[in-house]
Amino acid sequence: IDYTGIEPSSPCNKCLNVSWGSTSPCICIINFTLEHSFESNVFMYYGLSNFYQNHRRYVKSRDDSQLNGDNSSLLNPSKECEPYRTNEDKPIAPCGAIANSMFNDTLELYHIENDTQTPITLIKKGIAWWTDKNVKFRNPTGDGNNLTALFQGTTKPVNWPKPVYMLDSEPDNNGFINEDFIVWMRTAALPTFRKLYRLIERKNNLQPTLQAGKYMLNITYNYPVHSFDGRKRMILSTISWMGGKNPFLGIAYITVGSICFFLGVVLLIIHHKYGNRNTSADIPN
Repeated sequence: IDYTGIEPSSPCNKCLNVSWGSTSPCICIINFTLEHSFESNVFMYYGLSNFYQNHRRYVKSRDDSQLNGDNSSLLNPSKECEPYRTNEDKPIAPCGAIANSMFNDTLELYHIENDTQTPITLIKKGIAWWTDKNVKFRNPTGDGNNLTALFQGTTKPVNWPKPVYMLDSEPDNNGFINEDFIVWMRTAALPTFRKLYRLIERKNNLQPTLQAGKYMLNITYNYPVHSFDGRKRMILSTISWMGGKNPFLGIAYITVGSICFFLGVVLLIIHHKYGNRNTSADIPN
């Protein structure tokens, strides 16, 4: 579901020119229909297009020591974070361009049946890699129940509406170990990508996870992409025993395989045509 709002008829067109510093959120609603039921667990992704997370300066603009909970790096971030290292003479936590551009739209899903809107339970935990959550990202050492004190002396990234210790109300999903933040910090290799946003678990074996019918996507539109001709979308997907859908790998394998087959045919023809020639000179008696 593309909700960028480029088309004038789109419900999100009114939010197209939203800015980072906007104080009042723009809310838009998109209705859609699922033609087929989703039987197994459903994964909700947000997708971005024309967003180059693979740019060299962007990828380097972070401080892994700070993100790993090092207290000295918290107050003295790496120079790699420039120009998002300090703001108003205070160190930024988390510093760098990757963190500063974190995706912050809020997506809510409702099932519509007989004019009744039933909210779909979206699970926000379990979306990040285990090693990232438990090893690579740690909050500063100290009183883990008082993140406000742990991050004292720092300031929020420029484009964030609130500081890092207010990303979530649950202590085990707040600060640097917030899973939405961790997912965003794993940069994408291509300019068109998707990142896991929420999980929709199957409740029982008698009912599908998402039954066919009408749905409503309620969007709190905060993330501006129109200035760089970007696009935003919400994706619902399932996985099979072979894993999730990844067309890039299939296209890459077919392309490389076709090139190898073509070169093999060319080399076979060359060998057949020129390989049996006797290059040795005849020695006269």
